[in-house]
Amino acid sequence: MSSYIPNTAEERELMLREAGYSSFDELYADIPDDLKLKGELALPSGKSEFEVRKEVSSLASRNKQFGTVLRGAGSYNHYIPSIVKSVTSKEEFVTAYTPYQPEISQGVLQSIFEYQTMICDITGLDVANASVYDGATAAAEAAAMCIDRKRSRILISAAVNPFVLSTVRTYSFGSGNKLEIIPEKDGLTDIEKLKEMIGDDAACVIIQQPNYYGLIEDARAINALAHEAGAKAVMSCYPFALALLETPAEAGADIAVGEGQPLGLPMSFGGPYLGFMAATKDMMRKLPGRIVGETHDADGNRAFVLTLQAREQHIRREKASSNICSNEALCAMTAAVYMSAVGPDGMVEVAEQCVSKAHYFAEKLKESGLELKYKGEFFNEFVTKGGDADAIQAKLADAGILSGLVMGSDEILWCCTELCTRKELDKAASLVKEVLS
Repeated sequence: MSSYIPNTAEERELMLREAGYSSFDELYADIPDDLKLKGELALPSGKSEFEVRKEVSSLASRNKQFGTVLRGAGSYNHYIPSIVKSVTSKEEFVTAYTPYQPEISQGVLQSIFEYQTMICDITGLDVANASVYDGATAAAEAAAMCIDRKRSRILISAAVNPFVLSTVRTYSFGSGNKLEIIPEKDGLTDIEKLKEMIGDDAACVIIQQPNYYGLIEDARAINALAHEAGAKAVMSCYPFALALLETPAEAGADIAVGEGQPLGLPMSFGGPYLGFMAATKDMMRKLPGRIVGETHDADGNRAFVLTLQAREQHIRREKASSNICSNEALCAMTAAVYMSAVGPDGMVEVAEQCVSKAHYFAEKLKESGLELKYKGEFFNEFVTKGGDADAIQAKLADAGILSGLVMGSDEILWCCTELCTRKELDKAASLVKEVLS
């Protein structure tokens, strides 16, 4: 089957008879009559495929498309090899849903298993899950994993993505847990303030690596402070940073989370995205979502099953620490196909290009008259100050360039990926210079 084909009237009548009904009225007899639709829906008449395509294309042409993207802040413009869509658009994957019956779901189960394995590889941790909606949700779920009867305070850095902070705050409010924000100092988590705030009732400490401003945190020191107080250490990570920086496991994290969108998922106006989660073996039974395990069938062949299924959200819902149950398998498989396509060396190359181009562009912007707001080491995002930020954004937009994210009257958060060429960066810096002069 190459495309979706609706049932014909004859097929619907056949299904009715097989189900033991003589009409649709009889099928829906239990529904009160006043709830049933009388007459036709107030919809315009249908159009041909050609007419629909022309109308939709006309609407789409009103969108502003930028040839150069210099913005990140949580959603990143990376190159996606054509093989990724070629594999993930196959109908056996697109139409698959919850793999509760392993005997007919081996393909989907294996794709999730391979994805989990790759997430463990890049984080260095023992076990990973699937089915988390996005990076912000993953961070909130990680915080929930750390709560127990004696520890209900969640400490989160002010330097994390604001959307992550907002989501964690919402989860904390709903569950009655206390959320405290660790101040930032010079763009980094204030470790001295953390020392004052942490106590024996702290459940976890959450940081972002690199943080929202692109700066590289002293993750080892922060995670060590958390452990000294008996709390868990949670790191929200940019996946490509894991190809160059020390892994969460090496930094001493108990849980690693992050936004999986950079791994083969287009920006797509905000979704659907993918939250990845990995944890140490000690935290395994608290992981939400789905975990696929490898086993053998009765004939000794390699097989895959959903494991750890006697979970609270399945059998004791009122005591559940998580109720995530939607299937993000297609997004997870997309990430797995992407990582397989580029390979370990490709992940490193992308990361190196992101870092080198960001540092090159930062120097060009300094030559144009802007200043770096923070002095710390950064990955592929950085904040500048100086000039009229809105004027800079407008000037670049007129040239088909999406500027960095305006964060204040004179502050912009810039981002570079492997898709930014030197010619494009030079042009953007030149236009900034024109605005400043």
